[in-house]
Amino acid sequence: MRDDIKIGSTFPDYELPDHTDTPRKLSFLQGGDPMVLTLNRSAFCPKDRQQLMGLAAFYPQICVGYARLVTIIAENLIMTNDLRLGVGAFWPFLHDQKRIVAKDLDIAEYTAPAPHPMIPHTFVLEPGLKIHKIYNGYWYWGRPSTSELHADLREVTRKIRWDFDLGNPEVRAAWQRGEKHRFSPYGKSFRQMFVRMAGVVDQFE
Repeated sequence: MRDDIKIGSTFPDYELPDHTDTPRKLSFLQGGDPMVLTLNRSAFCPKDRQQLMGLAAFYPQICVGYARLVTIIAENLIMTNDLRLGVGAFWPFLHDQKRIVAKDLDIAEYTAPAPHPMIPHTFVLEPGLKIHKIYNGYWYWGRPSTSELHADLREVTRKIRWDFDLGNPEVRAAWQRGEKHRFSPYGKSFRQMFVRMAGVVDQFE
């Protein structure tokens, strides 16, 4: 892994085609929300499938928790969709057949036969693609459980959502002063809020 990819630094804002072959930037997909980003080997890796099936069951919680989930896989368009549909995933999958990410981050799995897949990683990102947590998933148990991701997303949300604790006297006082703009999701339309919760990427603003 590149030395500059560490907790507190900014993850590169890669632009890659998604499962509909539409180019997407990570920053666009994230918006102003916490995001879990998985980097996976291939459609044939049983460890990837187990991880992604666990995330598929967890995904409704990510949606109602105002967070995002994105997967990057070193496959072509067809194999990317085979994997996405096969595990019942409904979040954006970006395909990286040229292995741009693996080369740029220096995470090619050199112990595997060529063409080398990526060493699997999971990143928990604060808004602005700021790295909050890194999990190295070369061994399966290095990958985070959904319980660990729940805890990570709680930490990030508490950090970025000023109104996380409505029991805080300062928060209550701000509401009573009419400072609604400080509360989430005030300032956004219901349409914007539900589009992002539903993951309808083509309607993101």
